[in-house]
Amino acid sequence: MPPSTTQDLLSHAWFGLIGLMLVLYVVTDGFDLGVGVLTLLRRRESDRDLMIQSIGHVWDANETWLVALGGALFGAFPEAYAMILSDLYVPVMLLIASFIMRGAAIEFRHAAHSSKTVWDRVFGIGSLLAAISQGIVLGKILTGFVPGATSLGFVAVTAIGVVSGYCLLGATWLVKKTTGAIETSARRYAVVSVFTTVAAALVVSFATLKLSPVGVTRWQETGVFHLLIALGVLAALAFLYVLYSIHMRGEHGPFVGATILFVVSFAGLAISLFPYIVPGQLTVAAAASDSTTLTFMLCGIGIVFPIMVGYNLYQYHLFRGKVVPVKH
Repeated sequence: MPPSTTQDLLSHAWFGLIGLMLVLYVVTDGFDLGVGVLTLLRRRESDRDLMIQSIGHVWDANETWLVALGGALFGAFPEAYAMILSDLYVPVMLLIASFIMRGAAIEFRHAAHSSKTVWDRVFGIGSLLAAISQGIVLGKILTGFVPGATSLGFVAVTAIGVVSGYCLLGATWLVKKTTGAIETSARRYAVVSVFTTVAAALVVSFATLKLSPVGVTRWQETGVFHLLIALGVLAALAFLYVLYSIHMRGEHGPFVGATILFVVSFAGLAISLFPYIVPGQLTVAAAASDSTTLTFMLCGIGIVFPIMVGYNLYQYHLFRGKVVPVKH
């Protein structure tokens, strides 16, 4: 097999692996960021206690996927890492600061002897800032870092879409994990957020076609267009399933439907961008490390990845079921 073919296979494999890690991060950390944002809507401290308790055993482990993602991008696609981090310095620093806010807030609220309101607000605002900064990163990458008012509007829509999508995941998580007034409110939040999420996704899809440097060319390819249509149908079915599950008082169905909606949407996004890793500026092949580095990293991820997945599955299994309020 020619070396160029080996290099292509390895770079494409790493593009897929990084995409998979990104999906795992978005779904897992997405719901706990969404729960954090939704705590801003609750006035009663006991409600916020239960909401934070529902993610208390998993929120920090969820963020390990982002650490793994950053390391993989740095090693497998160093040129893309350098370009993305240099152009997105402010939102990335905002993202790191928001994670610090969330972690500190959870620890300090546990130690608070009186009102926890201040730390609850810090946690909620940190979650909101994390979602906004991730939306900005997504929008900037999709526009290929092109400046201008139109691109700025596109970034604003992606930020709204990410916040809304995380609220959808958070609300459906609360439907699965809580009871009583919080579960009832979470169902209302889920209905509102699923509509706003789909609306934002449609706007982003149309804008990607019109504004992204690779949107028009990629979408006009026959095989790609048909595949995107199929994914669009699956996304529509997932949207309807979320609404149906909420209407039928399902507990697990809404979260499953929201997860499918995210996965399908991300798959469509990845297909639209390939073979670019930064639209219009940097392809996967141009950004990839040499085959020796990619092979070495592949051996390492082959050991680490199953451990991370296994640990995540174990913790979700261990803390399954509805959360019970802790008696103080």
